[in-house]
Amino acid sequence: MRWSKTFIPTMKENPSDAEIPSHQLMLRAGLIRQLMAGAYTYLPLGWRAVRKAEAIVREEMDRAGAIELFMPALQPIDLFERTGRKSAFGNVLINFHITRGDRRVHVALGPTHEEVITDLIARHLNSYRQLPLCVYQIQTKFRNEERPRFGVLRTSEFLMKDAYSFASSLEQLNSVYDGMYHAYCRIFARAGLKYLPVEAESGPIGGDASHEFMVPANNGEDRIVHCPKCSYAANLERAETGRRAHAAPRSNGSAPLTQVATPNATSIEQVSRLLKTSPERMIKTLIYQVDGNPVAVLVRGDHEANEAKVRRAAGGQSVELADVATIQKVTGAPVGFAGPVGIQCPLLVDHDVAELVDAVTGGNAADMHTTGVNIGRDYQVETTHDLRMAAGNDPCPRCGGTLELVHGIEVGHVFKLGTKYSVSLKAEYLDEKEQLNPMIMGCYGIGVNRIVAALCETSFDENGLIWPLSIAPYEVLVIPLNVTDPETMEIAERTYRELQARGVDVLMDDRDARAGVKFKDADLIGIPLRVVIGGKGLKEGQVEVRWRWEADSRRVPVAEAVVAVDNLLRERKAADLAKVPQ
Repeated sequence: MRWSKTFIPTMKENPSDAEIPSHQLMLRAGLIRQLMAGAYTYLPLGWRAVRKAEAIVREEMDRAGAIELFMPALQPIDLFERTGRKSAFGNVLINFHITRGDRRVHVALGPTHEEVITDLIARHLNSYRQLPLCVYQIQTKFRNEERPRFGVLRTSEFLMKDAYSFASSLEQLNSVYDGMYHAYCRIFARAGLKYLPVEAESGPIGGDASHEFMVPANNGEDRIVHCPKCSYAANLERAETGRRAHAAPRSNGSAPLTQVATPNATSIEQVSRLLKTSPERMIKTLIYQVDGNPVAVLVRGDHEANEAKVRRAAGGQSVELADVATIQKVTGAPVGFAGPVGIQCPLLVDHDVAELVDAVTGGNAADMHTTGVNIGRDYQVETTHDLRMAAGNDPCPRCGGTLELVHGIEVGHVFKLGTKYSVSLKAEYLDEKEQLNPMIMGCYGIGVNRIVAALCETSFDENGLIWPLSIAPYEVLVIPLNVTDPETMEIAERTYRELQARGVDVLMDDRDARAGVKFKDADLIGIPLRVVIGGKGLKEGQVEVRWRWEADSRRVPVAEAVVAVDNLLRERKAADLAKVPQ
């Protein structure tokens, strides 16, 4: 492709409304343009990168045995009503009525396709002999994102690869899941991403049933912890800590229990200021309902309770904060004054709370707190639990190393769904005994746009983007310095044509512009390999070849330039491929 024949509207300055590097660079390099909040047009360079990411995804899905199909974005609302997701999605679900003759039909734009695929399989598969089956598509999704931001990282319309597996046993499900997990590792490695497979919360299904694939990035919206020593990684909802349980814990505190008036002080910050103490010396008492039953959860005042851990520690299926009436019933006080002493419900205590001596807690009375509270003397539990959000510097639960807290961009998620959708939509199979059973499902998603955005967010320097060969819009950029010079253009045209004939993806900057302008744009758009023709080098019968990420260029004789470039590309591709899990 010739620069003069395509559309690459680069920008010199960062747009004022672009907050993070990927958004700034994708705009400046002419990859995208915003149509409205949450909706972007992909310009030629950006779309080429997306299509290359899509090709990698497709190749690895096919290699893993998944079968490609294509489902409609327009979906009947009754499918969402049958699975309960119409209310669960709320405003995120874009749904509306359309008129067909004398009827009004209620439809939705698909945020995902669990309902559609399950309905399809329910109609056409009915025997264990037809399972397992894994199908996938690459399709546009729609979600009413209330706060679209960060360019294409958070939008209302996005390109997603979603795969769904159907199995007759957990063994079949696990086999497909492991295959998808391995395929994801290959996809993100081939795309040139530095990624972390992260344990994610699986919900009431239980077990190690969910992994997110995160790209560590300073501006990532997700928070994850990982251990550099053993590679353990998990999102905050799932992350364990290596702290130990205390059996029949008891504090050696000796201060007397004292009720202290704390009018209008209901938060940890307000009480700590009023009583001249610190949040880490306070006990936060939260009242939850686990499967409808009240449970008091105790964490240190400066920590945040983890509801998924609370559910697991209580052995429940559902957990939610208790309502005002329940809190009043078990504490005898309004919201904000709960404490463990004399509370009328079971207690779950975080490990760190057992270390507190003469702590401050709610007083289970309006406008009152209690000081001098000690576990084992003033309230009792048989053991402690890991109930709080993990944090940086916590001990690793696997190896005893130290956890680090980082931000990440989620680019993929594999998840064992179980039978939620197959039960709701009657996706059943007959087993060997001719008995009906719900199919066991898994789902596996990749944000194709996010692969490109994550690369732009993590692979750049002060001059612009730095693409890996596999996703770069073009592999080689040929730059003739003086397009009015016949000798320069004759060599440039020949180099361009011969590289194309060898299957190289090449762009030629044939603009009549200053060398400085071309070099700045070349750095900005980040094409991996640059071939410069002209100037002093050409007078000496040579061209300059330079990788985007290297400071120095190499000079190659004009007659050997095409072969040299082809060899460099082959060597780099082989080195990149060697890093991909086999």
